[in-house]
Amino acid sequence: MAGATGQLGQRIAHHLLNSNHRVIALVRKETNSTSASQLEKQGVVLCEVDFNDPSQLVRACTGAHCIVSALNGLEDVMIDLQMNLLHAAIDAGVPRFIPSDYCINYTKLPDGSNRNLDLRRKFNEQLDKTPIEATSILNGMFTDLLTGEAPLILFGLKRVIYWGDANQNLDFTTLENTAEYTGRAAVDEATPRYLRIAGDVVNAEGLKDAVTAATGNGFKLLRVGGLGGLKTMINITRTIIPKKEEVFPPWQGMQYLHNMLSGKPKFSALDNDRYQGIRWTTVQEVLAKR
Repeated sequence: MAGATGQLGQRIAHHLLNSNHRVIALVRKETNSTSASQLEKQGVVLCEVDFNDPSQLVRACTGAHCIVSALNGLEDVMIDLQMNLLHAAIDAGVPRFIPSDYCINYTKLPDGSNRNLDLRRKFNEQLDKTPIEATSILNGMFTDLLTGEAPLILFGLKRVIYWGDANQNLDFTTLENTAEYTGRAAVDEATPRYLRIAGDVVNAEGLKDAVTAATGNGFKLLRVGGLGGLKTMINITRTIIPKKEEVFPPWQGMQYLHNMLSGKPKFSALDNDRYQGIRWTTVQEVLAKR
């Protein structure tokens, strides 16, 4: 695994270990020692590597059944570092590769609509030119973000805000469900190129009902404007607060929200039933634990 010390990566490693699989985490020298130690205590084997040294990466990947990437960053990570990892996997004879996607269906979105998703598309275009078997996990938005980071639910004002159509369905999956599913996919030798999952599918009305039930407070909908207005806000924010070196500047989250509300990346079918025993967590359950 690469990116095993992150929030999602740690969870994926945990589920693989619970299924009695050996997990080797590729970590850099500057990796947070606390996160690495926690992985090691769980039974993960730590392998310190220089991701810019092909020979080190090949040795680290040799014998692996699948490379799971849970890396996060900008072009230097999502393209350059992942490409180094991919080439090492191929040279080491690893049969399968799971790239760090974990997002909405970027294959349905136009270039330029979302910087971070453009990076995933660019990497996967190169991935598809290689002989390795690859599977991308697409999970919509992480439900966990609704408890504060995603600006859809204004708890203090008791409002659920939206742009465009209140009936546009949105796909949500928790970090935990995404990790468990990814762990199952990592040891499945017959996965398709894309797997699409959603722990819950709700629209703005559904969000209002879920947060009302979860908190016992009467929330209302607040339509801020149309999608054109949201796009204008994105452009203004990107100009005033560019923060190009940040992975998630304010305008990036707004781009993601615009993508979802447009309906373009909405999953037409789900692969939730591919693996038995996963209990899918609803939006209401997540909000109730806030």
